[in-house]
Amino acid sequence: MSGTKRIALIGAGIGGLTAARALALRGFEARVFEQSDELKEVGAGVQVTPNSTKVLRALGLEPQLKALGYQPQSVVVRDWDDGRELRRTPMDNADAKYGAGYYLLHRADLLQTIAAPLPNVTVELGARVQAVSSTPHQAVVTLSGGRQFEADLVVGCDGIRSLVRETLHGPQSPRFTGNMCWRALTPVDAFPRGLVAPDMTIWMGPLGHIVIYYIRGGQFVNMVASRETRNWVEESWSIESSAQEMSAAFPKVGDDMRLLIDRAQNCFKWGLFDRDPLQWWSRGRITLLGDAAHPMLPFLAQGAAMAIEDGFVLARELSLSPDDLAAALQRYEAIRRPRSGKVQLAARAQANIFHLTSPAARLKRWLKLDRLTKSDPKLLNRDWLYEHDATAGEPAVAIPSR
Repeated sequence: MSGTKRIALIGAGIGGLTAARALALRGFEARVFEQSDELKEVGAGVQVTPNSTKVLRALGLEPQLKALGYQPQSVVVRDWDDGRELRRTPMDNADAKYGAGYYLLHRADLLQTIAAPLPNVTVELGARVQAVSSTPHQAVVTLSGGRQFEADLVVGCDGIRSLVRETLHGPQSPRFTGNMCWRALTPVDAFPRGLVAPDMTIWMGPLGHIVIYYIRGGQFVNMVASRETRNWVEESWSIESSAQEMSAAFPKVGDDMRLLIDRAQNCFKWGLFDRDPLQWWSRGRITLLGDAAHPMLPFLAQGAAMAIEDGFVLARELSLSPDDLAAALQRYEAIRRPRSGKVQLAARAQANIFHLTSPAARLKRWLKLDRLTKSDPKLLNRDWLYEHDATAGEPAVAIPSR
């Protein structure tokens, strides 16, 4: 490599910081620009599924996942009317089955884990990016006040309303999907002992579903409740709500589910938006990653996982031809676009499985759950997601001492 390559990453979320870490471990200089004044994540849970665990393991972070995460015994699907168990998939054998563990974490804990300091990574907070541009010889980030930063490559990790994506593709509004979500993070002591199983549980009903699981070693219960609606709010996760408002949106759930909702604390709401898969992500010395490239609905719990995979693959491909960025970006897209696009569309289709309305359709779903096959990604089988290994064939990465 002719000199250390400098990579500018716009956005210090899970994807941007994973990419920065992966790049630094391969000898690049990574500068992350984050418009917030502090590095933080919303008070909500995140599923680190085995495919993303493999990447974080390769980046030296698996011990932290084990220390901070909760490992569920199973993924369980229930009918929210009567609590009937429709499907149970053991997950305490995830290491043996998929080659890596399955962890449930607080998003802030995951973010802080990935953000652990490394040489060659600088995170600049309070840095509002006004524009990005590319020439044959360099990329330029222009910040508020006119200050400019020159880099070899700019990576847009700036979410569904990405400035970098707009620079490449022009203004395009994300699509409201007709789904509202509520999230709640409740101390476990707020519920009767034994009410919350040691599983990741999906409660399904007409026009909605609710996901419940422990985080922080079982100290808190994370709840995400999705409901189809004609009304919506912006996609921000920071709009305050209440257990009463969430309860009103789910008027016909069974007794156990009602108790869980009514005792929920720290409630927020947001509208679910997405975009269609893009035909290309890169132009010149600018590319995209994570939600900026492929925002997706949370119904497969793969938004963070796809961004984590993106960051690792981008760093690897850049390291294979650091003096030919065009070739590296072409390989990056060829690897990542088919998989992320498939996941985007599968997450969209999942709502059709979760939110069936008629009794006949729901009976058919119940009968079908025992016959799901690996070959159909539109159904509830997740093997095609979890078995994937973005690090396949990679030697262990040496983690520098601090």
